[in-house]
Amino acid sequence: MSYIDVINQSYTASSQTKTSEAASANDVMGKEDFLTLLVAQLQNQDPLNPDDPTEFTAQLAQFSSLEQLFNLNESMENVASAVSDSQKLSALSMIGKEVAYAESDFNFDGNPVGIGYSIDGEASEITLLLQKDGATVAELQGSELQQGDHFITWDGLTASGTPAPVGKYTIVVEASAVADSIAAAPLIRSVVTGVDLNSVAGGLLYTKAGEVEVNKIRGVYEVETGPDQENSAQEETTATVLEPTTEAAQAGAEIAEETVPTEG
Repeated sequence: MSYIDVINQSYTASSQTKTSEAASANDVMGKEDFLTLLVAQLQNQDPLNPDDPTEFTAQLAQFSSLEQLFNLNESMENVASAVSDSQKLSALSMIGKEVAYAESDFNFDGNPVGIGYSIDGEASEITLLLQKDGATVAELQGSELQQGDHFITWDGLTASGTPAPVGKYTIVVEASAVADSIAAAPLIRSVVTGVDLNSVAGGLLYTKAGEVEVNKIRGVYEVETGPDQENSAQEETTATVLEPTTEAAQAGAEIAEETVPTEG
């Protein structure tokens, strides 16, 4: 067995678990150890039976390839670390915005909450059951039946019209397909209140409805302007702009009447 094989086996065994690698880092042979052994081998070879130069050259070639693999592995780790750090920093810009993500459980604090569903085909009927401790508290009907992500704002009332108790809820989506079968998944849309940069890779977001990893986010929106709500938000903005204009016109008409001179 060549020294290259020894190094390769040591590296493979050490890479199987990071814990054992950290505990036995000093026992793993590196390229410095290989060069030391190689020089010692050349210095102590039998003059009457020297090492085969062909084998020596092959070992040097293997060493060069192994060194490149070491460098490549280190470079890939640096790239992965840089990507993870970039995701964590970008997560800070989500604070105060609404995020949509696939999740069935959410925390209800008594205020209206955004829930939704994602379907991979056209449906004939969509029903969302909001359950607490296994019991259905409210039932909502989905009006958007085409493929895609759709959201509904639950006002926090039960089926009988009374305020629902606060706590943890589960969304159950029941979908009927127009043809064949259809897959449906529950969604949550909530405002981001904080970011944990020291948790999972990419960061962890804290929302009013619960926690979610950054890499599981399906969309980021300005507050109350998510999917299926952009048109209504635009109408509200237009109405707000027109009201002062109408008042100004009425005020102008009154001023004009007061300034018109009367005959005689």
